[in-house]
Amino acid sequence: MDESQPARWRHRPEPSTWGDFGPDDALGRMNLLTPDKVTEGLAEVREGRAFTLGLPLTLPGGNSLNPNRLPPIRRPNLRQGAPNVNCRMEALSPGSSDVMNDDLVVLHHQYSTQWDALVHVGSMFDADGDGQPEPVYYNGYRAGVEVLGPTDAEDCGIPGPGGGTTSDLGPVGIGTMASHPVQGRAVMIDVAHHLGTSGQVVGFDQLRGIIDADGIDVRPGDIVTLHTGYAQRVLEMGGDPDPEVLHHYGAVLDGRDQDLLNWITDSGIAAIAADNYAVELYPAAPAEAPASILPLHEHCLFKLGIHLGELWYLTELAGHLRTAERTAFLLTAPPLNLPGASGSPLNPIATV
Repeated sequence: MDESQPARWRHRPEPSTWGDFGPDDALGRMNLLTPDKVTEGLAEVREGRAFTLGLPLTLPGGNSLNPNRLPPIRRPNLRQGAPNVNCRMEALSPGSSDVMNDDLVVLHHQYSTQWDALVHVGSMFDADGDGQPEPVYYNGYRAGVEVLGPTDAEDCGIPGPGGGTTSDLGPVGIGTMASHPVQGRAVMIDVAHHLGTSGQVVGFDQLRGIIDADGIDVRPGDIVTLHTGYAQRVLEMGGDPDPEVLHHYGAVLDGRDQDLLNWITDSGIAAIAADNYAVELYPAAPAEAPASILPLHEHCLFKLGIHLGELWYLTELAGHLRTAERTAFLLTAPPLNLPGASGSPLNPIATV
């Protein structure tokens, strides 16, 4: 065994970047966002115009699109036992003219515009080389060793009175990504412009055709954004999403397309962010077991260490870039610095 190889694994999936960035790496291809990539991104700023790429965190609305993810719950906290909303401080501090508000939120990290942490999807994989698969994540981080959480349903979900934190998903949680400035050159692949917004599964040949038609220069270390029009439709629904419409709206990538997965590997891109719900078709087309139902997630998060963004609002930016006959921009997109979480909301900014 190579002494530089971590004890967590004896062999790695192929293709993968396990060990390529160091034996204990938990950042993946975000390591490629070097000062040179920031400089490349800054070189794409010509107008000084910025675009907000985040949906309101209250959208999509409800939980009809995903029963496991609920909209934010906002409540005032307490100030000395009294509601801390429109709180007239003279009652607590005589002579004060202040009126105060302070509140809290119960937030599902992946409800709206988000980054998936590398820990979001792992795999049953024989990292020990003993013929028995075990639940592991990027770079061999282990369920039950570095990735910790409860087994009792009572310790999950929205807590009752006195309930506290019950999980720590470890180094491959979103905190590692947040510790590394997420800023650099990004490119727009405008699928909606070329293929429309009807529900469809897009493979490598179609994606390559769009890249060639628009002259998109995809470079190693770039963040690729995919505009399908989905988030625009969510926004138009105003918090009352119609799942029958949205489940058949806009393009999704074909995670079973090996040519597409090969391109992701060979291109050296740092991350992918889409304006749709899962980047890829979910569940994926049937395949011989054992097989992931999210093969692109498995390929990116588990094997290559490529973070995935979902439900980004890209329509306005895509329209501007097309009018300006451009495809690249500076992207600034840090997640919340919440160590040990499986993902994070964010409000990314594109500058052109």
